[in-house]
Amino acid sequence: MNEKKMRKNKWQATIFLLIIILITFLSSAITEFSLMESLTTIPAALGWIFSNLFVTQDSLEKLPSILEKLNETIFISIAATTLAAVVSLFLALLGSKTTKVNNIFTILARFVASFSRNIPVVAWSLILLISFGQNSMTGFLALFVATLGFLTRAFIESIDEANQDSVEALTATGARYFHIVSKAVIPQSLPQMLSWILFMIETNIRSATLVGILTGTGIGYIFDLYYKSMNYNVVALITFIIIIAVIVIELVSNKIRKVIL
Repeated sequence: MNEKKMRKNKWQATIFLLIIILITFLSSAITEFSLMESLTTIPAALGWIFSNLFVTQDSLEKLPSILEKLNETIFISIAATTLAAVVSLFLALLGSKTTKVNNIFTILARFVASFSRNIPVVAWSLILLISFGQNSMTGFLALFVATLGFLTRAFIESIDEANQDSVEALTATGARYFHIVSKAVIPQSLPQMLSWILFMIETNIRSATLVGILTGTGIGYIFDLYYKSMNYNVVALITFIIIIAVIVIELVSNKIRKVIL
């Protein structure tokens, strides 16, 4: 029986792999993509990078203004994530099966989370750009809305995974809804929630660079400015600073996660 099941799974996996290969070839044919041509351009691309993207003494003079924009990007990302986390917590409490108030609020909370999560942050930037123009508020709102959907879904799952014994015990004693949430649900879910918040701060700092190019704010704006003026030495410096900042933030975030989890 097990041998027959294994043979069936093997055939299913083979068929699935062949379908993926077929779709890949069809996609390449439709888009006129050539892997060999792409590979042959790599040496020229690397040559251009090494001959243009390097830091010079003149580009280092721009360092103070670059760091100022980097701070703006980091603070906008943290502020957007923090505010989104607060709103997401309320939506998650309404959307979770454990803490739901009624089915209408549950459906509404899950709809808001799904709607904001399934639209990419770049799309939100373009949508909000039309209404708010190129300013820091547009970048903040784009990160906020995209983060809201992701954290709401993550918080709902964290609450649903919490141990139900303490919730049932408090419910049996006649405890009020807010007492159950504050004493049983939040303490169990908080470490996982904090981990998700830290993850989104990392993600938003990366995304904020692209959002800044579209909204004219932060490190993305100054990157776009020097790139369009073909000042590639400053572009190289900005790129290195972004990489260093992301690595440092990730190391700090991982350290905090090890403490709280």
